[in-house]
Amino acid sequence: MPIKVFEQYAERYDQWFVDHPDVYLGELKRVKIAIGTVPTPVLEIGVGSGRFAGPLSIKHGVEPSLPLGLMAKKRGIEIIQGIGESIPVKSRTFRTVVMITVLCFLEGPDETFREVHRVLMHDGTLVVAFIEKGGTIAQTYLTRPDKGTFLSHARFYTQEEVVSMIKRNGFVLKSADCRMGFCILVFHKDE
Repeated sequence: MPIKVFEQYAERYDQWFVDHPDVYLGELKRVKIAIGTVPTPVLEIGVGSGRFAGPLSIKHGVEPSLPLGLMAKKRGIEIIQGIGESIPVKSRTFRTVVMITVLCFLEGPDETFREVHRVLMHDGTLVVAFIEKGGTIAQTYLTRPDKGTFLSHARFYTQEEVVSMIKRNGFVLKSADCRMGFCILVFHKDE
């Protein structure tokens, strides 16, 4: 993950949510609908500044960027300093793991999904929301300075690539909502 850019521009990252409330609140609403009643405890990987975790009542977040982690902490999130590829928690700790627009920044997505499988309890739920390769959002924001600073470091995937990647790491797809290049996939842990 390009941690340096998130540390250097943490304030700019967080300000985007204030400057673009319609996009942010629209994505938040879609994630809420996809998750439904969230079985707790819940962990968000790549919690950032806590803009999704707070409204979703997620109390734990993994975050490698110290400045973003401190922002999330101010929003009531217990921060676990670390990366998705090596989550520093015991096995079978969480009922739900959420990943929102972090997949494109992972250096080892397969390692991350294996770690998610490890930290989820039996029959746990994984929710992955991501910007789809070639989709409207990716094309719109790649060239804009407010998002391009971050998305220029991203590696985008198609819905099919993401489903395949997660399935091969021990999950079963339960639902998919892909519109305008923003996909929300819900999986259950398969044991």
